Amino acid sequence: TIQRVVVSAHNAVYRGLHLSQISLTAEGIHTNLGQVVRGKPLRLLTVFPVSGSVQISEADLNRSLKAPLLGNALVDVLLTLLKSDLQDESGVEDLRLQDPQVNLRDGQLTLIATLVSASGSLTPVVIRTGLHLEAGRMLKLDRPQWLPHANARQGLPLKDLDGFAFDLGSEVCLETLTIAPEQIFCQGQIQVTPEES
Repeated sequence: TIQRVVVSAHNAVYRGLHLSQISLTAEGIHTNLGQVVRGKPLRLLTVFPVSGSVQISEADLNRSLKAPLLGNALVDVLLTLLKSDLQDESGVEDLRLQDPQVNLRDGQLTLIATLVSASGSLTPVVIRTGLHLEAGRMLKLDRPQWLPHANARQGLPLKDLDGFAFDLGSEVCLETLTIAPEQIFCQGQIQVTPEES
């Protein structure tokens, strides 16, 4: 049993995600160390919590968008939003996202990208939204707008998408999520679950 592990890092990269600053604490980690000395692989035996805080700068977030983990998730989110807003969904799966970028300011993020269809036609996308945290695991869009360009003060309200929620999973419990100019801060806890053998 490992009673407690504390990890802290600056400018860390995990699976392509660039994290400006991270501080984590894990407690009550049970492993099969007795079996490891007899040649078995190391395994976790029980669920345990990891609590901590993460700070991601705008530059690090944009670098992370190039990694499959976040880039693919962003494409999935955008296609989900488009599907919910389009009457005819044919061809939506053939879309891809080109050159995504996120700008952060007080309480809002702006996604700037180009949608590329299977035929090669390009559609600029600029969406500004706030994010609201609910029940620790739900991220809801707050007053999303479709903007004519990234510096526009106002855009077309996307009323059908206001309150659209993304479930982060039952193992996640965020306490805070703050979007500040050029930075995102979050604090919370996740449950680490052993792989089933």
